[in-house]
Amino acid sequence: MQNYPWRSVLAELIGTFSLVVVGCGAIAVQAQTGALTHLGVAIAFGLVVMVMISAVGHISGAHLNPAVTLAFAVSRHFPWNLTTGYFIAQFAGATLASLVLRTVFGVDADLGVTLPSGSVLQSFIMEALLTASLMFVITAVATDTKAVGQLAAIMIGATVMVNALWGGPISGASMNPARSLGPALVSGIWDGQWIYVIAPALGTILGALVYQIIREPLSSRAS
Repeated sequence: MQNYPWRSVLAELIGTFSLVVVGCGAIAVQAQTGALTHLGVAIAFGLVVMVMISAVGHISGAHLNPAVTLAFAVSRHFPWNLTTGYFIAQFAGATLASLVLRTVFGVDADLGVTLPSGSVLQSFIMEALLTASLMFVITAVATDTKAVGQLAAIMIGATVMVNALWGGPISGASMNPARSLGPALVSGIWDGQWIYVIAPALGTILGALVYQIIREPLSSRAS
């Protein structure tokens, strides 16, 4: 990593703050006004991810998600000694964003806390599946030189949007422990939050490993 670690950590805090303040802010606006619809909320999440990857991706990699950082470390695409700083920055950014939303919309507002709408097992499987697909795309565009790197932000943002569209009504489509725990901490709602920590962690590791298995070997590329 060419930048000083503190710059990368600060970029992660800003990026995750933006993700939560826009995405969960859209949920709060929808709950208060009904103006955005589920589609609008999904688009907000996808677009803010796209924008922040473009804005800070060259500084920190724009993980914006502890599960993504963990999967990159497990797959040896990110140094383990920087994971703690990234985790702290991501959770801090999500919490600060939730505090801002609480100040703007009030203590009784829907701050975007993710809760299972069906069974615990259904939401757990859904979150693992969604994050596996997300990390599969991230690994492809971020680590494979044969992928179209210029489209990385669009591809990842589109994946977030698509996953939120079909998975949101079931599990909330968090795909991100920080995005879930920040609103939960500020709202004081902890029901089922373990799902949104464990399932994304398992899902991202699975997604990264699956792509590692199917990617073209370096020896084949050189020939």
